[in-house]
Amino acid sequence: MIQKQSPQELQREIQLLQDNNAEQVVRWALERFDNQVALASSFGVEDMVLTDMTLRISPRARIFTIDTGRLPQETYDLMERVRERYGGRIEVFAPQSSQLEKMISENGPNAFYRSIELRRLCCNVRKVEPLGRALQSLSAWICGLRRAQAVTRQELKKLEIDEAHGGILKINPLLDWTDEEVWNYVMERDVPYNVLHDRSYPSIGCAPCTRAVQPEEDIRAGRWWWETPEQKECGLHRTHSSKTDTTGG
Repeated sequence: MIQKQSPQELQREIQLLQDNNAEQVVRWALERFDNQVALASSFGVEDMVLTDMTLRISPRARIFTIDTGRLPQETYDLMERVRERYGGRIEVFAPQSSQLEKMISENGPNAFYRSIELRRLCCNVRKVEPLGRALQSLSAWICGLRRAQAVTRQELKKLEIDEAHGGILKINPLLDWTDEEVWNYVMERDVPYNVLHDRSYPSIGCAPCTRAVQPEEDIRAGRWWWETPEQKECGLHRTHSSKTDTTGG
């Protein structure tokens, strides 16, 4: 939990920051929380913008990722490029082996194609549970969520209390950025990015659950493409009171 402020004081501070730009929000978070805040990165293009922005402000800032065990090789290649470019340490969290072994033994390696329930089970074991461990020591976390990414992300705020993870602060600095703004930042600063983006993968997750999209398709169409848009959430950004995901993964 965030300490040394009443809920009313924190809410006032959050409200004042809603209209600040991305760099101002990131700088405030790093100064406010120091090593108790971390950037959660899946190495998508938004996360690469935030990696560059965050490490320019504070080279010792914490970054963590979740290695689901089924990421594309291109994502691992980018992880290496990030280490070479920026130095520092990327904290890696992986699924609990006992949960993974049980799930695969009972349901098979590709059960997520068979039903929403089995797909959510897979996401929970490979992503949600490791995220919970990653956030245990933090007072705040920074994410690359944007409203333009999905219909399920329209109600997000730039800063909000994350009740699903113990009331820590969740920070979405790029919330109001457009695709053009994201890519302009990358190109202007020569930020490394996943080569799958050049192959019509605007959103990249686990390899079996991600495909390229057609020009007329939504940017999230390649994620869990066998499900309807309102179902396309993995649980990483769920709210405390919701039985289903209300933001994204």
